[in-house]
Amino acid sequence: MKILNFLKPKPAQPTIDSYGQQGCGVSQEQIQSLMEWLFASLLNAGYSGKSYLVWYNSNNPDPSLEQVVKKVMRRGEPIFLYRCGGRTMQPPQGYYWRMMDEHPSMRIYQLEVRDG
Repeated sequence: MKILNFLKPKPAQPTIDSYGQQGCGVSQEQIQSLMEWLFASLLNAGYSGKSYLVWYNSNNPDPSLEQVVKKVMRRGEPIFLYRCGGRTMQPPQGYYWRMMDEHPSMRIYQLEVRDG
């Protein structure tokens, strides 16, 4: 299976799959602005593959979003979370959500492996 992934052509620019934005309560303008910022950040980092953005509302949690994170983290591609409520979702064991303080909202996080 891994050899088939190796043979697939890499995209020329990053792609972002988004999950949960309908239940987040964020305006379309904010969504557009954040997606543009994230896309530009990925380009600036030289990343041209697939990434994932989860819109998580701790005031109305959707358990299916946790399953999405667990599924896509196995692919080794970047996973981001936008915190719509007061808290982030619980990260999978051995991982943590690192706040991306480069974004002015202070609500976007990247899933990273915990050292040690």
